[in-house]
This record gives sequence, structure tokens and C-alpha cells, in this order.
Amino acid sequence: MPLVAPAWAPKAPLQPLRLDWLALAGVELAVLRLDLIDPLISGNKWFKLAPYLQAACAVGAEGLISLGGAHSNHLHALAAAGKRFDFPTVGLLRGTPQDTPTVRDLQRYGMQLHWLGYGGYRARHRPGFWEPWRERYRSLHPVPEGGGGLLGALGCSGLVSQAQEQLTTLGWADYHGWWLAAGTGTTLAGLVLGEAGAHPVYGALAVPDDHGVAQRVRAILDEAQAADCTYQLLDASRGGFAKVDAALLEFLLASEAASGLALEPLYTAKALMALRQRVEAGYFARGSRLLFVHTGGLQGRAAALRQYQRSCTRAIGASSES
Repeated sequence: MPLVAPAWAPKAPLQPLRLDWLALAGVELAVLRLDLIDPLISGNKWFKLAPYLQAACAVGAEGLISLGGAHSNHLHALAAAGKRFDFPTVGLLRGTPQDTPTVRDLQRYGMQLHWLGYGGYRARHRPGFWEPWRERYRSLHPVPEGGGGLLGALGCSGLVSQAQEQLTTLGWADYHGWWLAAGTGTTLAGLVLGEAGAHPVYGALAVPDDHGVAQRVRAILDEAQAADCTYQLLDASRGGFAKVDAALLEFLLASEAASGLALEPLYTAKALMALRQRVEAGYFARGSRLLFVHTGGLQGRAAALRQYQRSCTRAIGASSES
């Protein structure tokens, strides 16, 4: 049965975030709470997926197939959307079978899973990768990893107007830029397209530079033929993707206690911590007003923190044995 795109256009609230280090620097920050749009289809993932659903409808597809890891926020949102709006989904996963909370959710939401191994997953960028999967799942429309690409960015470009429509609730007439975590760079590229040079966009890289985020952002903007591109990419990876260290965990917990804003360590906490470092270094003038994007991902928060605790336990054990 051909897919019918759901008529769902969620709006995220824009809320002030008050923390001591912001007040000391005279910087105001407001958070676009994409984590609040839905309990399951949360964060920026829906905005990246929606254009692919429209594209799938245009070609008469029945569902979507995409890629990700065992903790993938993207696959989680895709599977939840398939369950909610009654269309089939298939996930191609990195590595060998794992039992994680995310994988259990994918299965519960009815997503068909295929584990590609690590070499098989690395081949996803090679020519011809999709051909056997298109042959096997002829009725499904492929979605790039993370919902990336120009379509995903265009879906995120509307976040600019969502925030701007709410500025008066903060008593703001304007703002001085955006700050967000960058994983694939798709949401950042969308904000750049939505701003068209009006305000700068700062991307705190949650992954090391060798993950190619800068090249992907540039490719999206070039494909869109975007003339006005005001953005910066800043390292916030803290040594690697999905790595949680003691300083980051301490910052996350202290920020949550002070503000009541739930964070996760792979994206939002890294981005906010990088912002604090820039603010304290005087990068932004007193009176600056910034928009911070909460990109969601809270479904993976507990697993990431447990993984950090296990790594600490192993380190302690290894130290005691030496």
C-alpha cells in the first residue's frame, strides 16, 4: 500500500536557559526544545525525515529503509514514525548483533533489522551499495544515514522561522546567532539555508574532524546553490564520538541540576560545554543573545552513561591488578 505522508507538523517551544556562567558573561541563551515535540519521535530527527517521507510518497513507495548504529537516534525516530503512522521500516545496522535499549525499541516498533558487520557498514558510501537492498526491498525508499543530505537539511531550515516566531515571548527583538551540536552537519546546514546569511550558525562538532562533517556541510550548501553561508564548525568531540569523560559528565549533571534541562552526553552536553568555554573566553560580547538547539537524543542518555560507568569500572579494575 503506497505511503501517505502524515499531516504532522510539530512545533518546538523556545525557552530561556539561565546558568551562572551565562549571567556572569552577560550572555542570554534560549533553547529550541526539539526534545519536547514528541516522547518517541523526538529531536531534530523528524525534521530530517519528513522530506524523505514526501519523496517516498512521490514515487509510490510503501516505507523507508535507512542505516545507523545500535544506539542510533535516527533509526529510533524512523522506527517510531513507522509504528505511529503505519508504514514498514528496515534498518541496516553497523557491526554485529547487539542488545541495547535502542535495538529493543527498534524491534518493538516493528523495524526489520539487518546487521552489516563493520566492513559492510563502511561500504555504505561506495557505488552500488544500495543496489541489492533496492532489489530486496523494492517498495521501500532509501534514506541516507542520519537523514543526511539536502532533503534532510531543507526539512531543518524551517526551524529558523519556528524560533523567530517566538522571540517576542522572550522579550527579544533579535538574536546574534545559533549554537548546536553537529553530528552529520545536516541540521546545521538547514539552519544556514534558513538564515540565508542573516545570522551566523555555530556547530559544535560531536565527532572528530576526520568524520568529514565539514565536507558534507559544504556539499549540501553547494547542492542548494546557497550564496549566503555564515557558519563555523568548532571542535567539541572531546577525543572521539560517543566518548564520555569525567569533566563532561560533571558538567552534564551540574547543568541539569542548575537548570532542569535534561541533556545527553553525546551531543547536547558536549555542545553546551563547548559554548561555556567560548563564553568564558570572551568570544561573545556582553549583551549577546544566542539560540541553542536541543537536538533530542534523550532515549540514549541512560545507555551512554552506563557505558561510561562500565569503562570507569574496568579502568579501576585494571589499575588494581597492575
